Amino acid sequence: MAYYLSNLNNNEKYETNQSYNSTKVFNSKLVLLGDTSVGKSCIVVRFAKNEFYEYQESTIGAAFMTQLIDIGECTIKFEIWDTAGQERYRSLAPMYYRGASAAVIVYDITNKKSFEGAKGWIHELKSVHSNDIIIALAGNKNDLEEHRAVDREVIQKNKILNK
Repeated sequence: MAYYLSNLNNNEKYETNQSYNSTKVFNSKLVLLGDTSVGKSCIVVRFAKNEFYEYQESTIGAAFMTQLIDIGECTIKFEIWDTAGQERYRSLAPMYYRGASAAVIVYDITNKKSFEGAKGWIHELKSVHSNDIIIALAGNKNDLEEHRAVDREVIQKNKILNK
């Protein structure tokens, strides 16, 4: 399965509940992958804590957070792995995406090279996981639209999630 995420920005709110109010709880391992400085940690912190920091330290290895989302009578507990994007940590990535039910591949809309890197991450996941993982592609830093380097048309023409 493949999904495109767009319009992740600083004003987005998430309805979350930090207690198990439902009778059914599902655990879901979610991993964020992408090149360095694309904003993976900012997305995780926004999702898990509803906070945004203008400056975020580079992730070393990986960071872990959880988030509970109530959906009807069910609660999903996301176990979120925020991976480092630096090349020297690339060999650790399989350890974090192993057993994941979903992956968000993040690129920076102001950086064409990060989009090329995202294609590489998607190819790697598909070669290892085939069809047993949901992969989403997220263009980040939409607040910098005036500096966009990755055209929307290029993304749609690539159809990288459907290959």
